[in-house]
Amino acid sequence: MQDVYNYLKKLEVNFLATTRAGGVPSCRPFGDPVMFDHKIYILTDATKDVAKQIAENNQVCIVAYDGSTWMRIFCELINDSQNRQAKRAIIDEFDWAEEAGFTLGNPNFACYYLANAQAEIRDSSGNCLAKYNF
Repeated sequence: MQDVYNYLKKLEVNFLATTRAGGVPSCRPFGDPVMFDHKIYILTDATKDVAKQIAENNQVCIVAYDGSTWMRIFCELINDSQNRQAKRAIIDEFDWAEEAGFTLGNPNFACYYLANAQAEIRDSSGNCLAKYNF
């Protein structure tokens, strides 16, 4: 899990794919993950479509590319938005979080951790360089 986190953390953007109504895929950029309590967390606003899509189907795919290799993570996102300690860790990680409205008192501050994850790193030829399960 640490290798997966390190890979994602070094990048400015990774991409999260969800499923919209009717099974239509949807993909959007996401930023830094946060490591807390031996889990990789992401955050969003609960009013966004992505949060609604995760609530409907929490199985997602995350893709990241560092210029020479790419990582793909198939996982479930577990809503942990009631965990004030996780939210505090996220706020502490990002100096912009509170200014952007991600405060402990904001009911729309949604956070999720990756679970039942299968990740792999591949080179530009498609060769698998590493596999992870966590």
